[in-house]
Amino acid sequence: MTAPSSPPLPPSAPVATLRDAVARAADALTPLLGAEARREAETLVLACLGLPRSTLITDADRAVDAAATARLTDWTTRRAAGEPLAYLTGEREFWSMPFAVSSAVLVPRPETELLVERALQAGDAGGAALDAVDLGTGSGAIALALAAERPAWRITAVDRSPEALAVARANAARLAPGRVAFLQGDWFAPLGGRRYALVVSNPPYVAADDPVLAGDSLRHEPRGALTPGSDALAALHAIIDAAPAHLLPGGALLLEHGATQGAAVRARLAARGYADIVSHRDPAGHERVTEARLPPDPSPTR
Repeated sequence: MTAPSSPPLPPSAPVATLRDAVARAADALTPLLGAEARREAETLVLACLGLPRSTLITDADRAVDAAATARLTDWTTRRAAGEPLAYLTGEREFWSMPFAVSSAVLVPRPETELLVERALQAGDAGGAALDAVDLGTGSGAIALALAAERPAWRITAVDRSPEALAVARANAARLAPGRVAFLQGDWFAPLGGRRYALVVSNPPYVAADDPVLAGDSLRHEPRGALTPGSDALAALHAIIDAAPAHLLPGGALLLEHGATQGAAVRARLAARGYADIVSHRDPAGHERVTEARLPPDPSPTR
């Protein structure tokens, strides 16, 4: 016989032990997360209480006081309502690095690691120095992952949001001090006439009227980082069109995009005279990153 589950945690309910706290949080999160509820409940409870994961094994019967119970109730209620776990804990791992996040930035996604992988490949020249720029850096995850892997690269990160740049700069100070320069502005605007061997971006690519924006997975994240407006391809097209003026001959442009947008991105790149255009699939099998190069002797853009 299956044992009855613990009831969801109401605001006034005392929690006797750490084990009880995890069980009740897991029950409250199950409608949202299904099979992932237990794993997230453990992460949420441990982060809220400031405890290491080993405590779940070594001290699961430790008492949880009233103040901690109140915090757990708040965090569990907010997570059950769809607020990202990373906004509650203040941290998300990306590229095996702990990034601080807040509601000013998107939560870094695992699929974006494909963009980092391809950028490392596209720019690899035996570890030689090169200039690279990350457009719409958000938390700084892409730029700082590249900096960690390629110490010789000179990396610039751009974002139009001062709040996002504050998060990115704080991450840089912790994870790669002095390795990335940050500029505020729209896409290439703050770069002047500088040219780069590598341009990478994970721009907004969801149409403003797409119902997914109202779903639990996205509605708490900054809308401007998710959608460019009614045309889902607007930001991608803007970067593709402007990049030739900021790429060195033979330089690479790499873009993350929506799962069904690969063909449209490739078509725009071809129409603007790029070469070596190819899309890459994420672990789920979706076309997620498209890369191309400016020809060594670029013809005028149309």
